[in-house]
Amino acid sequence: MSHSFGIVIESLVAVLLVLTIGYCMLLNKRLKRLKADEHSLKATIAELITATEIAERAIGGLKHTVRDVNENLGNQLTAATQMSAHLKDMLAEGDGVVRRLSRIAIAARSPSEAAPTEPKLPTAKAVAAAAEAFSERRRASGIAA
Repeated sequence: MSHSFGIVIESLVAVLLVLTIGYCMLLNKRLKRLKADEHSLKATIAELITATEIAERAIGGLKHTVRDVNENLGNQLTAATQMSAHLKDMLAEGDGVVRRLSRIAIAARSPSEAAPTEPKLPTAKAVAAAAEAFSERRRASGIAA
């Protein structure tokens, strides 16, 4: 009996060793897969770091460009505002000149031609339109204005 009891124990140990070897093989496969996943994860992280650095440089470049454009547009806006004010002043002066010329022309007319009421003085825009129409008539007749 002691001999068969020893064989049973030896057989049980052998079965347990076979199960341990099988489990170790299974763990080995999982560790290999985990190592492969680790390498692919490291590669992915490296690509993400590279992409992040590129994006940070691009954002820095965009910030610099926006700053330059903002300064340029600010300068152009200031210049346009000044030009608008200058043109407004010049239009007002031109309107004044046209009014004075109209008064001179009315005063130079003979009393029989002058109307009894004060005629409406033309604006600079009206005079410019009349001058353009006159220029077109001169061109149409073949004489350069």
